[in-house]
Amino acid sequence: MSEHERLAALAAAGVSIWLDDLSRERITSGNLAELIADWNVVGVTTNPTIFAGALSDGAAYDAQVRELASRGADVAAAIREITVADVQQACDIFSGTWETSGGVDGRVSLEVDPTLARDTEATVAQALDLWKAVDRPNLLVKIPATEQGLPAITRALSEGVSVNVTLIFSVERYEAVMGAYLDGVEQAAANGIAVSSLTSVASFFVSRVDTEIDARLDEIGTDEATALKGKAAVANSRLAFAAYEKVFGSDRWKALEAEGAKPQRPLWASTGVKNPDYPDTLYVSELVVPNTVNTMPEKTLKAFADHGDAEGDKVTGYAEEAQRVFDALAAAGIDVTDVFLTLENEGVEKFEKSWSELQESVQGQLDSAK
Repeated sequence: MSEHERLAALAAAGVSIWLDDLSRERITSGNLAELIADWNVVGVTTNPTIFAGALSDGAAYDAQVRELASRGADVAAAIREITVADVQQACDIFSGTWETSGGVDGRVSLEVDPTLARDTEATVAQALDLWKAVDRPNLLVKIPATEQGLPAITRALSEGVSVNVTLIFSVERYEAVMGAYLDGVEQAAANGIAVSSLTSVASFFVSRVDTEIDARLDEIGTDEATALKGKAAVANSRLAFAAYEKVFGSDRWKALEAEGAKPQRPLWASTGVKNPDYPDTLYVSELVVPNTVNTMPEKTLKAFADHGDAEGDKVTGYAEEAQRVFDALAAAGIDVTDVFLTLENEGVEKFEKSWSELQESVQGQLDSAK
């Protein structure tokens, strides 16, 4: 099977392939268009870390930075204009995919300032601002699934903003995210907004779960603990999908679906394998199931194209087996609640750090351009 056949098989299995990366260089070089045309890529996600890397590498932003510096733009305004411009161009490149998929795919995500993750009102205000600034129907505004983020998700949706909910680690929080989505769609309908225009994905993080739990299993050090390494992330995702099936099989959802609402698809995020001992396509091959998105770094995308396996549904009906993994983890001494709290806090902190690095990089470029 050729590399393109493997990706085509993954898409045929109902998995939307999104790229977890965006830069001006990808856009202007034609690379993004090539990935769409030849590699089955139907969407793209961004985050502060991705933009920090893009702006610190290469000269693709030099002309825009010089223009911003000549206008006396401060660092906040510069970041907003640079990231909005990238996302607008990417949205335009994906417009054909958006149209042919009926608005399901062809989506580009742009995250709110991660320093607002614990501030509901500020998150809502920025989500609305980004939606208006980008002014493209295939945008997804990324909002973190913190406790303060949940009402912001509902509010944004109620105003007609399509949302990518990010930093979901636990099934419990994922259930709350789905509830926030249903609330938002119902409120949008009450506000006279056509619910068919709304789209949302819920970004359920995968590899970081294994990284955190594996480290704790190593500390425990028993044979039973060691035997559980590398199993938690896939099991957690399979339990999440079982929760998705329950919510989007409910009478409450069916009433919204009858009005044209789209389900909030699970998106497997953080699917690049961190442990070199594990197969490099682990978090793609083991999470093949219809009506999902897998957002991959290019390295993972190319690895799957080379030797990935998309044979059969690897998720539906696996909930009991997945629960046994978590029962065994608890028996081995893993405090799963603490694991998920740690991951959420670390996730927010990492994006805040990347945001700070982005600010420093842009400020340095503005200063150099003066």
